[in-house]
Amino acid sequence: MDINELARGIVDSLENKKGEDILLLDIHDIASFTSYFIICTGTSNRMLGSLADGVLQDTLQHLKIKGHVEGTADGGWLVLDYGSIVVHLFSPELRSYYRLEELWSRGKVLLHIQ
Repeated sequence: MDINELARGIVDSLENKKGEDILLLDIHDIASFTSYFIICTGTSNRMLGSLADGVLQDTLQHLKIKGHVEGTADGGWLVLDYGSIVVHLFSPELRSYYRLEELWSRGKVLLHIQ
């Protein structure tokens, strides 16, 4: 499995589920634990759960890759770990609070869908 194909598949899944402000960030030169972050906003707890379920189902069904989930939709932040790709699904409030884009600003933006 090509990492770029996996990243694109995850972004497509988030876009299809109406995720907002999707960002694909290349951090492989500045982080040793992963190569890419995908950051996305969901407007409600229900939407966050739907985004996570959609990505997990799509990657397993179409790409035969299983992700590991941390967090809950009710908590406003879910992390889907695919090894070389880490997906952060945020409520608008927590995304604004944690500002991962600023924390990892030395990374290269590969794709930003607003």
